Amino acid sequence: MLATEDREIQDQIKETPAAVSARRKLLALLIAMTAIAPLTLNIIVPAVPNLAVVLDASVDTVQLTVSLYLLVLAFSQLALGPLSDRFGRRPVIIAGLGLTAVMSAAALLASSITGLIVARSLQALGASAGLVVGRAIIRDRYHRDRAASMIASVTMVVIAAPMVAPLLGGFLDTLFGWQSIFIFIACACLVLVAWAALALPETRVAQPDAKPIRFLPEIRALASDRRFAGYVLCAALGTAPFFLFLGGGPHVVVSIMGRTSAEYGLWFAINALGYLAGNFGAWRYSAWYGVDRMIWWGLLVSLTGVALSVGLTGWLPDAGPATLFLPQLVISLGNGLLLPNSFAGAVSVRPQAAGAASGIAGFGQMALGAVAAQFATTVLAGATSAFPLAVTMAVILVAATAAYLVLVRPRMLD
Repeated sequence: MLATEDREIQDQIKETPAAVSARRKLLALLIAMTAIAPLTLNIIVPAVPNLAVVLDASVDTVQLTVSLYLLVLAFSQLALGPLSDRFGRRPVIIAGLGLTAVMSAAALLASSITGLIVARSLQALGASAGLVVGRAIIRDRYHRDRAASMIASVTMVVIAAPMVAPLLGGFLDTLFGWQSIFIFIACACLVLVAWAALALPETRVAQPDAKPIRFLPEIRALASDRRFAGYVLCAALGTAPFFLFLGGGPHVVVSIMGRTSAEYGLWFAINALGYLAGNFGAWRYSAWYGVDRMIWWGLLVSLTGVALSVGLTGWLPDAGPATLFLPQLVISLGNGLLLPNSFAGAVSVRPQAAGAASGIAGFGQMALGAVAAQFATTVLAGATSAFPLAVTMAVILVAATAAYLVLVRPRMLD
């Protein structure tokens, strides 16, 4: 820890006022680039019923504009990360944001649900650049433990996007029609393209004698590194209980407990507060205590939360939503500590391939999250309480802890 503290103090001493100003401007741009993906994902949700009428399609079909967006968002990270390693961060970011703007215009002009689905999927391909390349840029500029702090600071602001986007989308759809949603996205992306073109430096510095980054060898090297696998598993397994809760929580509260969807929404907002607090902790302490220790603390907090969830849902099955959501607040707090540090660890294993590492880690988290959300319906089939959901969340977090102890911690103690 002392070495980390010394390094952090040296970093602060070296920063001139001009450097501090440049760092803050870059951070603001990274926040905006990263926020565009969750904003674009969620902003269309309130307009789904209206789109079904306008485009003469079923609501289930229109819902593909959301679910396929999420699927493409996961897979595209596998491609854009390595591309940024090979060709640089700037061109991939600018091209990705430009593609999102163009596809927003295409969605605006779509006359069929098929055209809208295709445009939305390509929107996701471009928007994912902000997510995956943003983490790589942070790792290019900062050492591993400081990178975790910076990722957490970005996440603290970006977490507001999914909460604000449906409100904004509903406002635009109601006052100006569904087309205004895509006009807004296109304009926002064009502003970001101009901002990135003027202010984003190329952070991937190639060594004069370095060979060009090759996709497959770098991916094989990452896949064979047990520590990288440990960080990816910590990120994916550590946050999978949240996605499991996301998929099963509404069924528990509305169908089993007989509460309203509005009450579920109010309770769910608590999770954002927990995750925000955890991100603040990661931002404040990761540079001082180190990535590996912060992951361990995040796991311990999350395990405490699932232990409470198992106990309360098992002993007080009829006590209401509090038995489910209050422990989830603790789990979300642990997730906020765990996730930015897991990502920072993953992109630091091979810094020359930070883009590829960021893409693989992001894909792993989203893919397992999607499976967990869908699996929740199986877990709760025939259930009369939230107890099966809580037990499954506990098993997943125990697996995350095992991955940390086997793959990450032995190296930390060398």
